[in-house]
Amino acid sequence: MAKALLLIVVAIATIVAGTTFAAHTTSQATAANATGFTLCKSTYALCTTATCTRTAGHRGTLSCVCRVRSGYSAGTKACRAIHHTSAGTVIYSRYYPVKAYAVCSNARPWAWCLDAPCLIDKHHPSKAHCTCTEVESKSPYVIVTNAYTKATCSTGIKSSAAVSGVQAISRFIKAEHLIPAFTTTVVNSPAPP
Repeated sequence: MAKALLLIVVAIATIVAGTTFAAHTTSQATAANATGFTLCKSTYALCTTATCTRTAGHRGTLSCVCRVRSGYSAGTKACRAIHHTSAGTVIYSRYYPVKAYAVCSNARPWAWCLDAPCLIDKHHPSKAHCTCTEVESKSPYVIVTNAYTKATCSTGIKSSAAVSGVQAISRFIKAEHLIPAFTTTVVNSPAPP
C-alpha cells in the first residue's frame, strides 16, 4: 500500500511540478524577499514532527506521514494551490515555526520534506503522505521535541532540517510579521565539533 501511494504521489508531483498558481489571491497571499523563502496562506502539510520510512525500490526516497494544516507557512518554492487529481488531493509540505527542538550532529539519516509533494489521506483527511528526500550528514540538524532523551538523535527516521536552515527560515518568518513570533527553545546543548 505504501509503495503504491508513493508511486501515485511521485506521478502527481511530476504532472503538477511545472504548474505555478497565482500567488496574489486572498487564499494565496504571498510574501517573499531576497532570502529565497516565500510565505503564504494556504492548506499545506506540516512535517516538522513526521516519522518516515524508506520506500522499497526508490533509493533516497522516504514516505512521511505529516499533518494537514491551513494558514500561513513558509517554503522555498512559490506557493501552490490545492490540486485535485483522480488519485486524491495534492498539497505541499511547508514550514511553520516550532517552539522547541534538539540539535543532533551524528551521521543519522533524516528526511528533507520542505516543498515536497503530498497526498491527503482519503480516510484520514488530517494526514498527508509526503514524498521526502533522505539526507545523511554530520552537519547539525534538528529534531522537533519538547524534551531531550538519549533516543532523540538516534531512533527512527524523522523529518528534519539543518540548524542553519531552521534559523534562516525563522528569521524570514519573524521579519514578515504574519505569523506570531515566539521564542524557540533548544532542549539540549549541541555536541562540540
